[in-house]
Amino acid sequence: MSSPPGYTGDWITPDHPRYSEAIARWAANSERHAKAVAFVKSPADVVIVLRYAREYNLPIAIRGGGHSTAGASSIENGIVVDLSRHLSGVKVDPVAKLAYVGGGAIWETVDKAAAEHGLATVGGTVNHTGVGGLLLGGGYGFLTGQYGLALDNLVQATVVTARGEILTASSTENAELFWGIRGAGCNFGVVTEFVLQLHTQRRTVFAGIIAFPQPEIPKAVLELVNSWEAGLSEQEAIFYAQTTDPAGKPLALFILFWNGSEEEGRAHFKTFFDLGPVMDTCKEIPYEELNSMQNFNVKHGKNYYMKGVFASAPQADVAHNLVSRLPELSTKNDIRLTVVYELISTKKVLSIPNHATAHIRGSRVNVLIFATWDDKDTKKLDTVRSAANELGGILLEGERNIPESLNTGYGNYNSEEIVSSVGTSGSKVSAEALFSENYAKLQKLKKQYDPDLVFFKWCPITPEA
Repeated sequence: MSSPPGYTGDWITPDHPRYSEAIARWAANSERHAKAVAFVKSPADVVIVLRYAREYNLPIAIRGGGHSTAGASSIENGIVVDLSRHLSGVKVDPVAKLAYVGGGAIWETVDKAAAEHGLATVGGTVNHTGVGGLLLGGGYGFLTGQYGLALDNLVQATVVTARGEILTASSTENAELFWGIRGAGCNFGVVTEFVLQLHTQRRTVFAGIIAFPQPEIPKAVLELVNSWEAGLSEQEAIFYAQTTDPAGKPLALFILFWNGSEEEGRAHFKTFFDLGPVMDTCKEIPYEELNSMQNFNVKHGKNYYMKGVFASAPQADVAHNLVSRLPELSTKNDIRLTVVYELISTKKVLSIPNHATAHIRGSRVNVLIFATWDDKDTKKLDTVRSAANELGGILLEGERNIPESLNTGYGNYNSEEIVSSVGTSGSKVSAEALFSENYAKLQKLKKQYDPDLVFFKWCPITPEA
């Protein structure tokens, strides 16, 4: 399969010596065998590739950072529009406090470029995550308490639509499209550039990991977590994880963040340190290292699975049940399982109403069930899915305030296909449930910009009839 006429980017097909590299993804289990990978160099290249794919009836996937465990950035027997090679740069305007970010950039590039000017924006807590996937689906980060979601910091975007239009989307230009892409991902086109609002950021912050053995002190830990969560300040974030140590014994981990000095941070989190953690890596670090703290646990090329659940808060009975099941499920199935509560102040997030962007907001805690394993057997995924669903069931059974019918979990934390409208039972989440009151408006936009469902790989919206 040769490249289309007029195309200027790299065109990689299965007979190319770098094909395996071109289809490789962060999660090995999300790789698919594309007919071609188009490393585009410009919005015009994207137009040409989309036209070519439609002419030959080939399905499309869009790759930014390639972090989707659901395989949204991969396609079997289709064409990948890959932004990661040539459209991955970042330019900072320090006077206007804006970052011009290529559609294939990763957060590490944004963090480092902005930090050179004493600036930052809300970015992914794993810095090799792509900007596009995280931002267009919401985007929670360490700075969310101060500046909201990543998508709340989007000022403008360049979007190539299914019909081949190259549009600028902002609050003043194609405003309805701008509304839709902020939450509904790549349903409306390929974003080749993001313009992000930057904020003044101190050069260093206090952050690190502390650990406690469980079940020795879960009660003390949970009492502290729950009392703390109720009064989270905008300058902090706490990620509370239940997992197992290398010997398979229960372990409670905390990633602590304070947007200030070590002296301030240790004083602020004193009650955590007074519990006597068995590990403490907390210290003052350069800001651009903050989003790299978890990288050693999430290297490229391993198998990963994610499942999202919403919770009102960590619960003692849920923690007890998780502690009793995590070690057995992990050891028996040779999987590393972790349940993470993201405790971040939502005051800024909730100051923006649901109708202002496509993303649905709520007073809730994101919980991530995260699995990783080495086995290359494709049947292993069924075992992993079963284990994750069991842990998800424990979380849902213990939830007292959020109805299960509305508990879709955070859309970016889903390793299953998100379908248009089938309810929330089983492993598949419904786009209709995910977007709730905004779904009807999104259907109208889908009819306007993509009535033929060219873009269907992440949370496809059914066009209005």
